[in-house]
Amino acid sequence: MNEKRIQQVLEIERQAQAIREAALRAAEQLPIQAEQEAQALIEKARTDAEEEARQLVTNAQAQEECARILAQADEESRHLEALAMSHFDHAVGYVLDRLAGRE
Repeated sequence: MNEKRIQQVLEIERQAQAIREAALRAAEQLPIQAEQEAQALIEKARTDAEEEARQLVTNAQAQEECARILAQADEESRHLEALAMSHFDHAVGYVLDRLAGRE
């Protein structure tokens, strides 16, 4: 009977040793897994930040383009108004001459 008890104790010790070794292997993997997860989070944050930066640049460029187009249209409008005003006197004279029957 003692031999049977000794075998049971030895078997329990083998199981305990196996459990301990498995726990040690798992514990060794935790820092590696944590590092991998941290790197994945850092990469995702970097990718998200780059995408947001690209969108901000795109929006800024679109706003700059809109501002440029509006400024160009405003400048053209002022030019046409100035051109019309420079010919206004001549046009009035022409109309008056036509009404007076001079031409």
